Amino acid sequence: MSRLPIVLASGQLLTEETWTPQRAAWADRDVHHADHTRDETIAGMATRLLAAAPERFALVAHAMGGFVAFEVMRRAPERVARLALIATLPAADGPAQTARRQGYIDLVDAGRFDQVIEERIPMLFPPAKRDDAPLLALARRMAAQTGAETFLRQQRAIMSRIDSRPTLGAITAPVLLIRGDADGITTAEQQQEMLDGIPGAHLEILPGVGHLPTIEAAGQTTALLTDWLDRA
Repeated sequence: MSRLPIVLASGQLLTEETWTPQRAAWADRDVHHADHTRDETIAGMATRLLAAAPERFALVAHAMGGFVAFEVMRRAPERVARLALIATLPAADGPAQTARRQGYIDLVDAGRFDQVIEERIPMLFPPAKRDDAPLLALARRMAAQTGAETFLRQQRAIMSRIDSRPTLGAITAPVLLIRGDADGITTAEQQQEMLDGIPGAHLEILPGVGHLPTIEAAGQTTALLTDWLDRA
């Protein structure tokens, strides 16, 4: 039986390195990584993803990549055979989130891009992992590789995204949701919104894991994703 190609959609300030453990496990599979560096709208990112993707594929999306995935599902649902949403949420930003993001933009405008990742670390990792040198080095390295200009494009895209909750019910592909219960960016309530809104969706909660399950709980996350992919 042929295996579905996989398209990976990463989050903000993250690179393909987010998926290193999964890519290693899937060395014999056809895996693509979506480019979220050149567009300043979620719609533009979705258009670029679809243009580069195989005709039919499994979409594995993390954080901001989930926002792109929702747009992909609105535009070309017939092309996505299976959908995994990791550490993401369906709603648009509220006032508090918009204010926080504007604060990041102000830091970049003031020439203090390095401070952005330092302010995000408490949201990315639970307290027990904030002294984990390899994890912190990875987060800082991916942010540096992303760079300030790309970060600003991603911020604009996130801030202007639409509310995807009204279209969740139209998703017919099998959906796997994964969230760490110590995620400082998404909430249990947001996962429940997706679980209730997407027909047949299945949720896996990872204890003690923050916003980056693919690297914090690499083995568990890879096993969940691989099992889900192999059901196709």
